[in-house]
Amino acid sequence: MEYPRAINDLVESFSSLPGIGKKTALRLALHVYSNMNDDQTEWFANNLINVKKNLHRCKICSNLSENEICPICSDKARDASKVMVVENVKDLFVIESLNVYKGLYHVLNGAIDFSSGIGVDDINIASLIERAKKGDIKELILACNATLEGETTSRYIKALLSDFDIKITRIAHGLPVGGDISYADQVTVLKALEGRRNYDE
Repeated sequence: MEYPRAINDLVESFSSLPGIGKKTALRLALHVYSNMNDDQTEWFANNLINVKKNLHRCKICSNLSENEICPICSDKARDASKVMVVENVKDLFVIESLNVYKGLYHVLNGAIDFSSGIGVDDINIASLIERAKKGDIKELILACNATLEGETTSRYIKALLSDFDIKITRIAHGLPVGGDISYADQVTVLKALEGRRNYDE
């Protein structure tokens, strides 16, 4: 005996989300039917619709925003001479949560991954070059992830901006505090070696 089509369709919807398997999707679908009243269901559905309807990409940095320009780019108190390049919006919010960086951002919406068919034109690099041409950026901070794709993307951006009068820096990558070298991957160990500094610093 199969579940009704409405349940199966909802299971398919939930299981299309990352990290949700069929069993979890079924549990969520049954929860919606059994435990959520009509108002709660409508509220939930409207939130899904509003995410797509009311959010946009900031026309400057590509951050998520309810307006044409995001709150960070429109904040005159931020240091517009510094721009941190991140792969996705989630990385931006992680850094913002630390409340220490006061510059601007540029969201790439991905990283170069030729094996998956993601090339230079598939991520948000062209608008970064346009921002650099305006001459306001004095330091570009590369904060791509410590992966092969992130490294490829960082190197490509550095090469593109090599003729610009911009200081290019990168966030440090390496072994975490309390980390065990024997469990670290080769990229992490390599970045730890490259980022070494004097012992007393």
